[in-house]
Amino acid sequence: MRRPLVAGNWKMNGTCASVGELTLSLNEVALPESVDVVVLPPYIYIDRVVSVLANSLIGVGAQNCSVKPGFGALTGEISAAQLKDIGCDWVLVGHSERRIELGESDELVAEKVRVVLDSGLRPIICVGEELSERQSGRTLEIVKRQLDAVMRIVGVESLGEAVFAYEPVWAIGSGLSATPEQAQEVHAAIRARLAENSKELAEKARILYGGSVKPENALELFGMADIDGGLIGGASLKVNDFSAICRAAGN
Repeated sequence: MRRPLVAGNWKMNGTCASVGELTLSLNEVALPESVDVVVLPPYIYIDRVVSVLANSLIGVGAQNCSVKPGFGALTGEISAAQLKDIGCDWVLVGHSERRIELGESDELVAEKVRVVLDSGLRPIICVGEELSERQSGRTLEIVKRQLDAVMRIVGVESLGEAVFAYEPVWAIGSGLSATPEQAQEVHAAIRARLAENSKELAEKARILYGGSVKPENALELFGMADIDGGLIGGASLKVNDFSAICRAAGN
């Protein structure tokens, strides 16, 4: 039985005041013990969030890291080693906003996954299609291509600690969501693709859904056989909504 996971991606949101308030509220709210919960703040607030959540069961991660390992001359970048040093456990890799807006290729994403794993952190690896790709019937082709790049470059044997997240790009921040059946179809295809390379990995890998998950649709989405939790965007900035989604994952 795969343990559910809910990860809150705060994206480029927050101030010192609002992040402090949100983190304190998360520290006080009752979350199900049967669910792994992770928050992904902007870089500049990670240290503060780690400190406040130090005695909680909530994990903390980053939304990205440099493709270069360790330390060195790379102005403006932050390495996986530095993230681990300040208390991160997780790194989000390959989010559609970085693939589309910042031009991150499948190969670059895969290299980042390798750096994250080599640094002793756990990656949440995002895959997903744009609206035009879904409309042209290419959803599974796109998702498999993104997944194959990771397996080819990193190696299936190294992905035991990885979590995968399917995020239909057309549903992110739009208020739209794939139906539970549409999401399940892609999740099942991801698991099948993993199984072609490693049945053990396919059985244990957690695959999250990340497309406008809300308290209203979380229970039905998480009830699908291959959906093991959620990668939550806007709703993760509202404690009541985020905790309700976590409870849905626990059910």
